[in-house]
Amino acid sequence: MFKYLEDFVGNTPLVKLKRIPGATSNTILVKLEGNNPAGSVKDRPALSMIRHAQMRGDIKPGDTLIEATSGNTGIALAMAAAMMGYRMVLLLPKNSSIERVQAMKAYGAEVILAEGMEAARDQAELMVKAGQGLILDQFSNPDNPLAHYESTGPEIWRDTAGTVTHFVSSMGTTGTIMGTRRYLKEQNPNIQIVGVQPCDGAQIPGIRKWTPEYVPAICNFDLIDRMMEVNQPEAEEMTRRLAREEGIFAGISSGGALCAALALSETVENAVIVSIVCDRGDRYLSTGVFPA
Repeated sequence: MFKYLEDFVGNTPLVKLKRIPGATSNTILVKLEGNNPAGSVKDRPALSMIRHAQMRGDIKPGDTLIEATSGNTGIALAMAAAMMGYRMVLLLPKNSSIERVQAMKAYGAEVILAEGMEAARDQAELMVKAGQGLILDQFSNPDNPLAHYESTGPEIWRDTAGTVTHFVSSMGTTGTIMGTRRYLKEQNPNIQIVGVQPCDGAQIPGIRKWTPEYVPAICNFDLIDRMMEVNQPEAEEMTRRLAREEGIFAGISSGGALCAALALSETVENAVIVSIVCDRGDRYLSTGVFPA
């Protein structure tokens, strides 16, 4: 039986690291979200938000959709919009990598660059108020974490045979951590949920520390067991190590999350720690994080 492209979103590999963890009683697993069709964990909420909005009758093919994004959600939405027949307008910070912008345009999306992520969110709201399109709003849309409650969480539980003890995720919109947390806690309330944010001054694509007025509505910090911070140099070095020592070509937020997972590993024993590898490294080649 033939399948459609959307049928291949999710069910990404969960692999055990061999060298980076060193000698430890813990098992460090990483979930390779770059294996999704558009190359990131954001394929899940992008498809979920469009599909559920369409099912409710909020949107229909041919409509213009508007979204502010730092990159991966935009690429995923551009793919989903092309697949499902929507016009996509994406607002990005000016410091977004050229690979991300080009990928969105390749899928047929219109790209508008803003001064920063907050400015992009504000401009998207203004465009909607001006009647220029409809917004999915990944920051407040419950269909974002729902995608991870319905897929990411169950996959981790299944692929660890219920042995997962800790889940570590970088935090951007927070959809991944909130939805996965909900599912895993329903299976075992003792599973520890660890959120990763950047240190002050760090500019790590895909990881954010929002000012209070911009904290995503889908986020509830009280439901996260532990918050950890990562600085930019260590996130970038871990990203390079992932490629050199494990053969996993990933983005910088993935290196940041793994830094936190390894720091966590030093404080526990006989744990099964799952960390999210959010995307692939090829969309960061122009940033200088990898050797020229």
